[in-house]
Amino acid sequence: MTASATGRFDAASFDPHSGSFVERVLFNHRALVVALCLLATLLLGWQATRLQLSASFEKTIPGSHPFIVNFVAHQNELKGLGNAVRIAVTNPTGTIYDARYQDTLRRLNDEVFLMPGVDRTGLKSLWTPNTRWSGVTEEGLEGGPVIPDGWQGRPDDLQRLANNIARSGEIGQLVALDARSSIVFVPLLSRDAEGKPVSLTDFARQLETLRTKYEAQGVAIHITGFAKLVGDLIEGVRAVLGFFALAVAIAAAMVYAYTRCARSTLLVVAASLVAVVWQLGLLPTLGYALDPYSMLVPFLVFAIGMSHGAQKMNGIMQDIGRGLPRLVAARYTFRRLFLAGLTALLADAVGFAVLLVIDIQAIRELAIAASIGVGVLIFTNLILLPILLSYVGVDPAAARRSLRDELADERGEARHPLWAFLGRFTQPRWATAAVVVAALLLAGGIVASTRLAIGDLDPGAPELRADSRYNRDVAFMNAGYGASSDVLAVMVRTPDGQCAKLSTVQQVDELEWELRQLDGVESTNTLALLNRRVATGLNDGSAKWYEMLPSQDMVNTVTANAPRGLYNDACSLLTLYVYLRDHKASTLARVVEHVQAFAARHDGPDAQFLLAAGSAGIEAATNIVVHDAWRTMLWLVYGAVVLLSFVTFRSWRAVLVAVLPLVVTSFLAEALMVALGMGVKVATLPVIALGVGIGVDYALYILSIVLAELRQSRSLAQSYHRALLFTGKVVMLTGVTLAAGVITWVASPIKFQADMGVLLAFMFLWNMLGALVLLPALACFLLTPSGQAGRAAASHLAADGRVHH
Repeated sequence: MTASATGRFDAASFDPHSGSFVERVLFNHRALVVALCLLATLLLGWQATRLQLSASFEKTIPGSHPFIVNFVAHQNELKGLGNAVRIAVTNPTGTIYDARYQDTLRRLNDEVFLMPGVDRTGLKSLWTPNTRWSGVTEEGLEGGPVIPDGWQGRPDDLQRLANNIARSGEIGQLVALDARSSIVFVPLLSRDAEGKPVSLTDFARQLETLRTKYEAQGVAIHITGFAKLVGDLIEGVRAVLGFFALAVAIAAAMVYAYTRCARSTLLVVAASLVAVVWQLGLLPTLGYALDPYSMLVPFLVFAIGMSHGAQKMNGIMQDIGRGLPRLVAARYTFRRLFLAGLTALLADAVGFAVLLVIDIQAIRELAIAASIGVGVLIFTNLILLPILLSYVGVDPAAARRSLRDELADERGEARHPLWAFLGRFTQPRWATAAVVVAALLLAGGIVASTRLAIGDLDPGAPELRADSRYNRDVAFMNAGYGASSDVLAVMVRTPDGQCAKLSTVQQVDELEWELRQLDGVESTNTLALLNRRVATGLNDGSAKWYEMLPSQDMVNTVTANAPRGLYNDACSLLTLYVYLRDHKASTLARVVEHVQAFAARHDGPDAQFLLAAGSAGIEAATNIVVHDAWRTMLWLVYGAVVLLSFVTFRSWRAVLVAVLPLVVTSFLAEALMVALGMGVKVATLPVIALGVGIGVDYALYILSIVLAELRQSRSLAQSYHRALLFTGKVVMLTGVTLAAGVITWVASPIKFQADMGVLLAFMFLWNMLGALVLLPALACFLLTPSGQAGRAAASHLAADGRVHH
């Protein structure tokens, strides 16, 4: 029996052995399928209780990038240039030269020293022995720890402390410029003494406990660093869960408002939530965890599930309205929409899977988590949902309402104003206008997207709001200290024992001077700079002697007494510390390009200038990887979507009709990112890929019906109108519903979630508009005249049994 996608069916002639092999296996064994899905839900629901929310510094950096390879190779010789936390302890009523303040600082320092995960050899504060002073006296060079021997907190001890700090070079680094606060610098290990990964979440929680404890004792505490940032993001998980629940409620309410059928609405929502449960259960089973950057994945899975579930529900509801039994309606809908849904879900999965090309473990795990979630939707929303609806059916009144527009159309009554308006885009004049407007928007989007930057565009942590506690602490650090926490370290590798060679130190001095001239560089520190300072000190502090003296003996003398942070024990590595004003992408790119150009001119057998260590150096490597992978990722996503669409339709014209609206949306989304001040980075990259996958869902559902109707020798206007009544209404419903759900995220305390809410809402709406407006306009030029191209593609659909019932 053959029928159009929305025609009348003869229920009495239905053959239960008809349809594809997959359909027969599933629907002829419905009870077994439901039982297996129930068992899977129970098992994976139990597994989901074992899911952990954690974060790792190593997972957020590109492990195979040359910068990171260089850093890892010398990590044991570069204390504090990886994952570290800075704790500023402030005296609100005076300066650090106060006995009570120093006693509080000492106790806090000792407590931090004993915390698990702390690299104790690199811990540095006024109370650690590695913080030293040096000076020139009439008897020669002298030095020692900044805390005087025999410290009792007496006035003379405080005066000696002030003198020692003045001679230590730590003002602006460990000590604030206004002397009202000092830093406890805490480098972290990736694994504890037992070899277990250090939990940054637990560490951040302990830091908050310390903050509460010591602020009660009269000091103010400011904390920055990756571990604290992760802790604040994970603390925001409760807000994320709240917004997820709100989005589910909004989706359920809007679907119910459309159907007025409680049972089918609950089943659609339940099937999508089951997919989330399966995904969350599979993650710990496969050895994965959620992190702050993949917290949004469960909602995305739910959103995609609602889109596909609503299409299945609508198809079954309309067929029941035509008088078909529940089971027959479910099977017909399965036949019509399974392949379109499968293709769309595969496109979504590929959209996430291409993120695996990015050499950042956090993004790769997000890609795997999202791909797993999309994969389970094939079972929960394309298979389980139709089978469940074949049992419970829908409300008869709701089923009759679903055919109201179709029946009115058959009676020759005036079409709904919205359908009549959208139908105009199948006419040449309106289609031309739509294509011209889309072309102008595309051109504007392309121009704006050229200004889209890679990485962070603002100081502080862009993942959090500017007025968050963390970003206020960052602002305090930047204002109070001449050397910011954004440190980029250049490693100068030499033969063993040759780090103090005069020519090498002179080259370091040259690079250091050049970097100091760059915008964004606050200060530097090297062995060469120490030579200049010692030369000045040995000559009564005269600025005339602030030179890099061409004396190997002088360099040897200074090196022998220099802090080991400036060179390693084997004297085969010098470190050039570059303290930056911020970690904006432009600042990092400027410094990296200059160092690379210098290295190209000066690298030789005596010295090699290697990038990069330090928080800013690691972020620079991340920016480079994201930049290189960004366009590659988009090409792969579009290539996969084009290939899947061509396999489905076997018509290059139909592929263009489906894909061109996605291209417009992609560039407009990038323009929106420019307008919102968002850069392409670890948090935003997945959403860009998602927009393509979500958009092709809409296009495939509408286009599959249009092509099937064209095969029946109907005009494009008639075919598109029938597609609107069958799948177009649900495309509109899901687009608006999902946009309404995610736009609530703008109230989230986590800024990157708020930004993602705006970006996703934009993509949901524009992909919907592209499918409803631009798709028929393009079809007017590409799938006509006389529907030849459309009939060719639809014939392929019919030959595969997707239209024949």
